[in-house]
Amino acid sequence: MAHHTKNDILDAAEYLFAEQGFTQTSMREITTRAQVNLASVNYHFGSKKNLIQAVFKRYFDKLMPDIEKSLLGLSAKEGTQGVELLLFSLIPPMINLSTVSENGTATFVKLLGRGYNETQGHLRRFIMNDYGACIRELVDCIQRCLPSLPKETLFWRMHFAIGSFVFSMTSSQALTEIAESDFHKHIEIEEVMSQLVPFVAQGLAGSIDS
Repeated sequence: MAHHTKNDILDAAEYLFAEQGFTQTSMREITTRAQVNLASVNYHFGSKKNLIQAVFKRYFDKLMPDIEKSLLGLSAKEGTQGVELLLFSLIPPMINLSTVSENGTATFVKLLGRGYNETQGHLRRFIMNDYGACIRELVDCIQRCLPSLPKETLFWRMHFAIGSFVFSMTSSQALTEIAESDFHKHIEIEEVMSQLVPFVAQGLAGSIDS
């Protein structure tokens, strides 16, 4: 029973956080949607910050091991092509988030966008403490593809790349509707990512290849 209650709270919080944001979502809204009392939330999570982290944990616990496997099987290539191959290898782990929840990929990216747009410093600490090894390995892999790129430049380009990814993915429904209207072609979220990869790879590599 307690397990069901905990999952009901997580499901309610996930939906509301994705749709409204962390700051705009009240604990009362979460308890109302989950049909539980505040004592249940406090018992299972202790605070709103812990609840936010628990919502992300469901996705990161699936995503990060899948990314680690993808990175292990990757052949190192330098330049834009190497970055492109690396980014394409991240698409299956992102698509596999649909096993966490219905429309899991889209929901996760919405939550990620909320985390970027709102001041949630505790999220960065939580992610780096629990999943920092995988993130550092991912950054190292990109650095190995672009060995002459200064680390400070990579820092900025990485954040611009993440911004492009989050914006494009949170707008994916609108993008697919426009594409369907303009090109009479139905596009799934996986194709949106595939279209985005070469653009982001070029942005990360910059003029390295010239």
